[in-house]
Amino acid sequence: MRLVVCIDRDDDLGRKAQLAGPVVGRSAALEAATRLGVADPEDSDTNAILAGVQLVDELRGEGDEAEICILTGAAKVGPISDRRIARQLDEVVQRLAVTSAHLVSDGAEDEFIFPLISSRLKIDGVRRVYVRQNANIESTYYTVVRALKDPKLRAKTILPVAIVLLLLGITAAGGVLLWGLVALSILLGIYLVFWTFDIDEMIIDAVRSASTDVRQGSIAFGFGLFSVALVGVGFLTGYNGYLTSIRSASLFISVITFLVNGLFWWILGGVVWEAGRALRRFLWNRRFPRSWVVATASIVGIGFVSYSVLFIAKYLDSVQTGYTLPLLLIFLVAGFGLIIGASFLQQRFRAGRGSPASDPASS
Repeated sequence: MRLVVCIDRDDDLGRKAQLAGPVVGRSAALEAATRLGVADPEDSDTNAILAGVQLVDELRGEGDEAEICILTGAAKVGPISDRRIARQLDEVVQRLAVTSAHLVSDGAEDEFIFPLISSRLKIDGVRRVYVRQNANIESTYYTVVRALKDPKLRAKTILPVAIVLLLLGITAAGGVLLWGLVALSILLGIYLVFWTFDIDEMIIDAVRSASTDVRQGSIAFGFGLFSVALVGVGFLTGYNGYLTSIRSASLFISVITFLVNGLFWWILGGVVWEAGRALRRFLWNRRFPRSWVVATASIVGIGFVSYSVLFIAKYLDSVQTGYTLPLLLIFLVAGFGLIIGASFLQQRFRAGRGSPASDPASS
């Protein structure tokens, strides 16, 4: 079967038409194009989807077995959106007996995903969709105003300026401008951290996943809720250890005590989270995902390394830990061994899945 792939890297379908990817099938693609066109008639993704439907009809008219799918990313284009597209493509490939793909693109942004797809499927062709525009629109003011109606552009340009002006105005009116500058520095720092590491997209992705799990009665929601509770227990346990330690030890040792007391619960929360995702995949396609082994080994390895580093720091500060230095070094080497082994295992899984002779159902 040949798969016609339409890419919505910035998730216009999810944000404007409330449709979650992957969208598979000709009728589903037409419905998606209609809903997106009604929600935003100026979005070029509508034209790309319709071009994909046209291409499917052409392939079927020539006697080929073909199907269309739409892969959606995230509003903030970057690693998270690309991982989401890759995950959806893997789901479609597992569901359908796909041998090759035709790609449909409406711009250069979507074409960044082409290497990701070509690493999984043989590419038979690429169709680029160009939307004809009205040549009489020459006003720069009109162009800027229309561009600023894009929520993504407003969030990146207008929101930070608005926060700065609002905070400075409120603190100046209250006579505490200095504290306003301090708060402004903290807020902008948090904003830049969230923007740099796509934390906001991680939170949105987690909320969407949780909402989907609740509606579908998925077992992963219960595991996820339990893992969040374990993380909270870790912070509470660490804080209690910090309060006890600060009375008799230095601030450095107290912070290490906080981390040591909470680390076990954080690692356990990560393992429970991955177990819930693995069980959901198992119940969905009756096959236990091999990625769970990689993720669990990585989490446990990181735990061994973290514990070893923290206890070595206490040991070097002449604090009794109950562990000898050689034993801590053994734990450290074991942790790095698990992390490196998980990395090699992941590469082996990828190589096996990308080999033409391998069976996709076995991955």
